[in-house]
Amino acid sequence: MEFTSASANKYLRRLQDEKDYILANEDERSTYERGEGEVSEPPAYSYRETREKVAAIDQTVLKVRHALHRFNVEALLPQSGLTIDEALIALAQLSAERERVGLLRSQQPKKRLGERFLGAGMSTVEYRYANYDVAEAERDSTALSEKIAALQLELDLANQTQTFSVDV
Repeated sequence: MEFTSASANKYLRRLQDEKDYILANEDERSTYERGEGEVSEPPAYSYRETREKVAAIDQTVLKVRHALHRFNVEALLPQSGLTIDEALIALAQLSAERERVGLLRSQQPKKRLGERFLGAGMSTVEYRYANYDVAEAERDSTALSEKIAALQLELDLANQTQTFSVDV
C-alpha cells in the first residue's frame, strides 16, 4: 500500500477503531448468563476467530507504524534540510523557546513595585528593572513564531505529498 504520513495516520485510526469494535463485541459475547433450567442459545462468539482478527490488525499496525517511523527518519524537508523526525523535535524546542521568550517580552523595562516604609514616617519607592532589552525579546519572539510557522507549513506539505510504501 502507498501512504502519505497523513493517510497512514488515518489508516491507523481506522484499524484502531476496528480493533476496539472487535474487542467490545468480545466483551459482550464472550460470556453469557442463563438461569438454572433455562434453555437459551449462547451469543455468537469464536475465541480463535477473535484472536486471529486482533492479531491480524496488530500485525498491520506494526508494519504501518514501523514504515511511518522509518519514513519520518529518512524523508528530508527540502527547505530546512531536516528530516521529518528532526523537524518534529525542532518544533517542540522552538515552541518551548518561544514560550520562554514570550514571558520575557511581556515584562516592562521598569516596573514600580510599591513603597517600602523605612520607619519614622519615611518611605521609598521600589522598582523592578529588566536586565535585558525587552524590544530584543519582542523581535526574537516574532522571529521564533515565523520560524515555527515556516517549519510547520513545510512539515504539513510533506505529510500530505511525500509517500512511502508498506507491504501489508
